[in-house]
Amino acid sequence: MDIEIGRGKNARRAYGIDEIALVPGNRTLDPILADTSWEIGGIKRDIPIIASAMDGVVDVQMAVKLSQLGALGVLNLEGIQTRYDDPNPILDRIASVDKTEFVPLMQELYSQPIRDELIVKRIQEIKEQGGIAAVSVTPAGAVKFGHAIAEAEADLVFVQATVVSTAHLSPETVTPLDLGDFCQQMPMPVVLGNCVTYEVALNLMKTGAAAILVGIGPGAACTSRGVLGVGVPQATAVADCAAARDDFFKETGNYVAVIADGGLVTGGDICKCIACGADGVMIGSPIARAKEAPGRGYHWGMATPSPVLPRGTRINVGSTGTLEQILRGPAQLDDGTHNFLGALQTSMGTLGAKTLQDMQQVEIAIAPSLLTEGKVYQKAQQLGMGK
Repeated sequence: MDIEIGRGKNARRAYGIDEIALVPGNRTLDPILADTSWEIGGIKRDIPIIASAMDGVVDVQMAVKLSQLGALGVLNLEGIQTRYDDPNPILDRIASVDKTEFVPLMQELYSQPIRDELIVKRIQEIKEQGGIAAVSVTPAGAVKFGHAIAEAEADLVFVQATVVSTAHLSPETVTPLDLGDFCQQMPMPVVLGNCVTYEVALNLMKTGAAAILVGIGPGAACTSRGVLGVGVPQATAVADCAAARDDFFKETGNYVAVIADGGLVTGGDICKCIACGADGVMIGSPIARAKEAPGRGYHWGMATPSPVLPRGTRINVGSTGTLEQILRGPAQLDDGTHNFLGALQTSMGTLGAKTLQDMQQVEIAIAPSLLTEGKVYQKAQQLGMGK
């Protein structure tokens, strides 16, 4: 229901992940029976988690390791990995610079040209080690580097921007990416994003997307909401886009996965996003905390190096455990940031959901006090949910 915020201007109430809770139903099941497998672009995975295409999160070795653990990692083809033969000294500089000098340094480092041969090399390095080569470009990057991605035979290509639409207007001197043509011409499945509304999600599905990314600005290192004022809270955005998926499936018989991208930190966040209708989630900062992550304990947004209007920052997330501990456990922290698979399986068991599709049907309550009710001691002592 619309709410009048002023004469002639109505608004809709939208909900974030922290404002909702999952309601147990009439049955429960042993978590060992919970099936968390899913499929994206014909690729089957055991864990519905994708590591974000951010330079502090995924490099070649992380992409391989994520594949081995049953998840998926996406390599940013417009980042450090494709601008420098050896990215390690560059990553060392990013991790060591003072916060007041960070943005100018990033703008300098990311001004180096992207090289086609490095795109091909990185994709081949992942594939040669048995990993799934999922890569990401912006719409402009898709125009420039689509041929190199096809030549290297990537397994999945993500076309990502803060907002992607099928009705983009450009100056006469600029030819925008035709998303439909790109999806048809590329020899591998294409994932499109980001979006937050039913209408845009449905249009992206009609262009031939294998999956869509949902989320504008909720990420830990993203400042788009502050800089641009745009976005929709994740619970509402995911539910709306999932409704588009279901309607598209009824109409065409083609199931397009919905991926909740950004703003998810704990296992509970992941569970709630799937309950809102997501098939999988894309996370950055939780994976950046892995000891194997390339960011040296730091995490920064994809739009941070913009030479005109940076829309991200660098945050210190630390290194809290191995990638395996974060994804599969055993957990050594009490705040829900380790053993995401175990958290999802246990939540599914508590809710009686045997599959992710069952999880999408569980009852949801609006519960703003969910994370604070009865947690006075945890908050005071900065333990568990009070950190």
